[in-house]
Amino acid sequence: MPTVAEQLKAAREARKLTIQQMAEATKIRTDHLRALEDGNYHAFSAPIYIRGSVKNYATQLKLDVPGIMAALDAELKGTEKFSEPPPLTVESRSFVDHVMYWLSKVNARVLMIVGATAGVVVLVVLIGSVIHHYHGRSSSPNLPPAVYQPANNGNTLPLPK
Repeated sequence: MPTVAEQLKAAREARKLTIQQMAEATKIRTDHLRALEDGNYHAFSAPIYIRGSVKNYATQLKLDVPGIMAALDAELKGTEKFSEPPPLTVESRSFVDHVMYWLSKVNARVLMIVGATAGVVVLVVLIGSVIHHYHGRSSSPNLPPAVYQPANNGNTLPLPK
């Protein structure tokens, strides 16, 4: 049974199409099309790109897409680089990762309610302390009751001439 690469190349050549024409039709780069036809899957960074490109290429060539994809999966399992899917995440154990994990678990609505409540409490305490600070002060210093004392020792103002 021919490989996926051989099937793709044979179908393209049977239709008398060039790599450039297929690149324009499929919107796949020419170097990737050549890599697919050569069976050089290491030109791709991940199996998802290989599968997508082969599916698009086979569809454009009007081949049996499910059969091609099954054959591709069998070929990829035989390669060292693409035999297993890559891990989705790398395990990280830093403090920031743990904090971000727990913050992501917090419901945003609950966080806003708690934050608003804390803000109101801080505002009430601040206003209360300002009122207490100024209310504790008397508007005038503690002086004995005032007695009127004229400035000119009881003399009256001079009369106009």
